Amino acid sequence: MSVDLFGFLGVVLVAYVVPGPDFLVVLRSAAEHPSRGRAAALGAQAGLCVHMLAAAVGLSVIAAHTPVVYDSIKLLGAAYLVYLGVRAVLAARRSARERAAAGAEQRKRPRAAAQSTPGQPQLAAARWRSSFTQGFFTNVLNPKAALFFLSILPQFVNGGGSRTQQIFLLGILDVLIGVGFWFALVAVAVRLRTLLARPKIRHRWELTTGWLFIAMGIGVATAA
Repeated sequence: MSVDLFGFLGVVLVAYVVPGPDFLVVLRSAAEHPSRGRAAALGAQAGLCVHMLAAAVGLSVIAAHTPVVYDSIKLLGAAYLVYLGVRAVLAARRSARERAAAGAEQRKRPRAAAQSTPGQPQLAAARWRSSFTQGFFTNVLNPKAALFFLSILPQFVNGGGSRTQQIFLLGILDVLIGVGFWFALVAVAVRLRTLLARPKIRHRWELTTGWLFIAMGIGVATAA
């Protein structure tokens, strides 16, 4: 396969660096815990694999040339982003009330020794699955990801071999680059946890990311 790999790598890196729904999901999850950030990253790349498979078998072409299908995917993606945003905003307000109540209760009684909760491993697994699911659906319901494989990736495919095979190979390279990029972002975002340990900053962070999700969802829904 003779393709412009340097050109392809440049386009892919720019696509990852420009903040979008995936970027925000991974960043927000990583600020909660590194494992959650990695789970969201893997979920996003799993969603990317769906777009790659769809492009390879031609489903993306059908979706792009059928307005009803494209608009349905776009609206589903927008609704999901708004859902994540509303949930984040409500969670921020709820956690603020809980912290206030816990602080008042703590002032009334002596501090108890920290104890291990039997359900902690199950809770960690549930949170990992939640972050993975968020990353997956944020990506798979993003029509721009599908259009990338439909309109951008084919420009780096030559006519000297199997088109499907080349799409698979370039798609796999895209996924691997993404995993590396997201994991690097997680390593950087982990440093935010120190700041987010402060209740006021955490509250503002949760509200800000929630409203950003809502704004992105509205933007996707109203985009031409």
